[in-house]
Formats: sequence, C-alpha cells, structure tokens
Amino acid sequence: MGDLTQSLVERVSDAMRGKRALNIVGGNSKTFYGQAARGEALEVASHRGILNYAPTELVATVRAGTPLSELEQVLAENQQRLPFEPPHFGESATVGGTVACNFSGPRRPYAGAVRDHVLGVRIINGKGEVLSFGGEVMKNVAGYDISRLMSGALGTLGVLLEVSFKVIPMAEHEITLYRSCTIDTAIDTMNQWAGRPYPISAAAFDGENLYMRFSGSHSAVEASRLKFGGETMDDGVAFWQRLKEHQHGFFQGEGPLWRLSLPPAAAPLKLAGKQLIDWGGAQRWYRGDAEASTIRRLTREAGGHAVLFRGGDRSLAFPPLDPVLLRLHEKLKQAMDPEGILNPGRLYAEL
Repeated sequence: MGDLTQSLVERVSDAMRGKRALNIVGGNSKTFYGQAARGEALEVASHRGILNYAPTELVATVRAGTPLSELEQVLAENQQRLPFEPPHFGESATVGGTVACNFSGPRRPYAGAVRDHVLGVRIINGKGEVLSFGGEVMKNVAGYDISRLMSGALGTLGVLLEVSFKVIPMAEHEITLYRSCTIDTAIDTMNQWAGRPYPISAAAFDGENLYMRFSGSHSAVEASRLKFGGETMDDGVAFWQRLKEHQHGFFQGEGPLWRLSLPPAAAPLKLAGKQLIDWGGAQRWYRGDAEASTIRRLTREAGGHAVLFRGGDRSLAFPPLDPVLLRLHEKLKQAMDPEGILNPGRLYAEL
C-alpha cells in the first residue's frame, strides 16, 4: 500500500497500446451505480494515504484509494469534516469512488456538492500521462475546470490518483426536529425555511414526518428550535446516518430505486408507489412499478431529470443526452481518453 502511480501508469499505457478496456476498481462499494462495467480490472484501492492535511488551512490532500472512513476519522479528530457529508454504501468506500460518483449526503443543498469542494486532482489520462489540475486553494479557473469534471465522470475521463478537498469545522451545536405533516405541507415548509436566516443543514420527509436539522452556534440553533417547534429527536445523528446510507426503512426491499432531481418547490410527482424527499425538496427517491419512460417524462415536465440509481435495467441508468451535450461529452472523452479504454460505457454507451 502507498504510492502506486508508476505501476498504474504502466497498466494504463499498456492497455492504451493494446486498445484494451480497463474497469477501474476501488472499494467496490458503488459498483451498483451506472451502467455495467466492462474490461480488465484496474485495482486502485491500494493507492492510498493522506498526503497533506493542514487543519488551519482547511485543506486535505489524499490518494484516491484512501478509505473514506480513514479520512473522516482524521478530520473528526480535529473537529472538522467534509462539507458534502458523503454516503459510503459500504465499509470499503474510497475517496476516489466518492468523487467519481459525485455522491453527497443530506448537507449537500446547504453546504455544496462534492465538485464544489474539490480544489485539485492528479490523474492518469487514457494516454498513460500523469496530469495535475487545480491545487490546494480556491481560485478562479479559465476554460474547463477538469478538477470538477472528474466529479461524476465515473472514471471515464481519467484514473484518479490524488484529490485535494476544502474541509470545514464541525458545528458547535446541532439538533434535529420533526413533526407529522402531509407531503405538500412538507415541501412548502422546506422551501419557506430555505429562505430564512436559520442554520439549516438538512431537511427531509419520509412519508410521515418532516425532519429539519439545524447546525451552528448554540444561540442560532436554539432560536431555530423555538421558531420551528415540533419534537426533538434523541437520535438525530443516527437518523441522518441511516438516511444517508440508505438504511432507512424506505430503502429496504427489492425493486428499482430512482433518484429524481427536481426544483425544490416542485409538486409531488403523480407516480404510483412510495416517495421520500431529501435535500429540502431537490432530491426525491422513488420506488414503484412505473415505467422508466413515464418517470422520465413526468420528471422532465417538472423541470428535472431522473436517474435509475440501483436495480432494474442498468442500461437505463442515466437519461439520454441531447445531441449538443452528447457531442460535448464525446469531445471531452476524445481529449482525455482517445482510445476509449477507461470505464467504457459506464456513464453512457457512446463514452
């Protein structure tokens, strides 16, 4: 374990010369996501280690194979955290997999997504070249911000070697309040509160109760408690952990799980089945028997898009790209991976 850059470069270069597909494998905690992987396994989990962590500068640089839990533990020892509260979906989750999937937890609408906190990356492109983008400070970027493009690319643009994150201090005080209401009331309340000067860090509705988490100074959080009302959860931390890791009862059982990205104030979609609302209304989880075409049509009409997150026909994972966006994706893929050897088809069949 440690720095495997040279051996990874050799593997990619050899595959490029032979035009052989590579399937980038980290902790295997997120293999369910996206279209089916193909190609020779390129193991990267052993390329691990925290390279630079400066608590006073709020920056951490780590190798991509570093376990996510290891990074979070080191940050917690210094009363700091990753702002986007990433889900793990397994004990083997790595930093690289989190960035490649662009997965964020309940704090995302209030603190930002993964790509908002990636300051820089070091990668191997499809030509076997080691490239660095960004750095360890926040700054303006001209042209493509490759560091951010790596977030959500599912390894199709390069093999992540290192990632630099902006981190934040943990809140002084945090509580979760809940109250029973209808789905319409929950959406209205979450949107009304989003425009108020209260330290909201999570808002969700599970079909029965609306849950609001407040994080910040003791005085600000207590003021929120008095204004919002409802009941205080004794196990608020555990609740958001279960929700984040899909251990909440809603996620149990078989069948396709859809993630619907919508404007926060959008009305509930008329789909037979169950829905759970997260991200203050911007992320809706759906489980039911509706056809993919119906789900995507209704989501599109509401101003959003739908992803088949887990289960079902994996070829339907992501909504089709319009010709302009597809051409842009193809140009990026050609520039970064001209032979198309890195995770081909994992994001879209054409890539």
